[in-house]
Amino acid sequence: MCFFFLPIQVRLNNVHAKPHNLHAISRISLPPSIAPEAAISPSNSPDFVHTATVFNVISFDAVGNGVVDDTQAFKMAWDSACQSEEPATLLVPNGHSFMIQSTIFTGPCNSALTLQIDGTVMPPDGPDSWPRNNSRRQWLVFYRINGMSMQGSGVIDGRGEKWWNLPCKPHKATNRTKFPGPCDSPVAIRFFMSSNLTVQGLKVRNSPQFHFRFDGCQNVRIESLTIKAPALSPNTDGIHIENTNHVKIYNSLISNGDDCVSIGAGSYNVDIRNITCGPSHGISIGSLGVHNSRACVSDITVTDAVIKNSNNGVRIKTWQGGSGAVSRITFQTIHMDNVRNPIIVDQYYCLTKNCPNQTSAVYISEVLYSNIRGTYDVRSPPVHFACSDSVPCTNLTLSGVELLPVSGQFRQPTCWNAYGTTQSQIIPPVLCLLGGSPLVMPQTQFDGC
Repeated sequence: MCFFFLPIQVRLNNVHAKPHNLHAISRISLPPSIAPEAAISPSNSPDFVHTATVFNVISFDAVGNGVVDDTQAFKMAWDSACQSEEPATLLVPNGHSFMIQSTIFTGPCNSALTLQIDGTVMPPDGPDSWPRNNSRRQWLVFYRINGMSMQGSGVIDGRGEKWWNLPCKPHKATNRTKFPGPCDSPVAIRFFMSSNLTVQGLKVRNSPQFHFRFDGCQNVRIESLTIKAPALSPNTDGIHIENTNHVKIYNSLISNGDDCVSIGAGSYNVDIRNITCGPSHGISIGSLGVHNSRACVSDITVTDAVIKNSNNGVRIKTWQGGSGAVSRITFQTIHMDNVRNPIIVDQYYCLTKNCPNQTSAVYISEVLYSNIRGTYDVRSPPVHFACSDSVPCTNLTLSGVELLPVSGQFRQPTCWNAYGTTQSQIIPPVLCLLGGSPLVMPQTQFDGC
């Protein structure tokens, strides 16, 4: 993950803009002059078991043939469902493919809202089809929503291949170099400043960039998702969270070209359980501290995971020059299958060869690696702790770690300025950890977290 986003600019002063302006919103769009009546009936989907006030996008003149632009129908259906005084369901029915453009769905809504996706939803096909006045950094955005469920048996197809093939993307050029040109690519689904969210059961594939991004959210439950993109698709993180807390990510399968889950600054109380990653870049905390920024991440737990055929397993990555702290992190009961860097802390993260050495760093402490077993690719050591020269990592604990080479000889773990302990037998032994505690720690690096 190496892209950074500006905050959403939601324009609230242009409530009388013409309907074709997709960024001009009252809530999100002008309401229809005469809204179709809501049906009081359940969906035809077998997964849809409760009865609610249903707003079917077909009733708002959506065509659903994958060619006609159905954006306005979705916006009108959203407005009606959001304004309902009773719990409402916005239904995207099975048997249809709906093409919608970059859109911000805005709350707060009057009652609980379910977005039931049983059909297929897709954006315009690539950058050449993307309207010039639409943001190229995001596709579907949900802003200031409280108490929403996004669910269903359908597919969200990001149609990302033409975005990945832009000449600015590193995997398309020799030796991973880039050619000049516009490079912004949209996040498929973004929740911004929202709370009490549930996302479950959907299949999401081929996002131009991140598949899901949660910014400034709280109380999020993500369950039973399938996220898929090719292994070489650039920056296609499965789930990214930033400034978000009290998150549960359960029982999901993620196969993509970047981190399957990435946890950014300001995030805490995150529970990740029973997910399978790979091919991917593993489960990452970071990157943190870019441009000398302060980053605080704490209370992250990853348990019962499988990571296979991936560049990394469980990773903490920070830039030099940052400040703040990463603390109380648990990686537990994780199976590695042919992973290049199963356990890695990299406080020298850099995307070029020209990053200057800096003395400040994000402080990393209280990290437990327990019951992590499997196989690793011998091109890299199975355990790699590269901590800052001036701000060492402390209280690293390894217990029940057994990592064997897929082929060839064992690689020895490597450590730099890393303090910690090993409990029980570790294979291969991590003899490079420093014992005890460092004599001096610069307090200013992590004050305020």
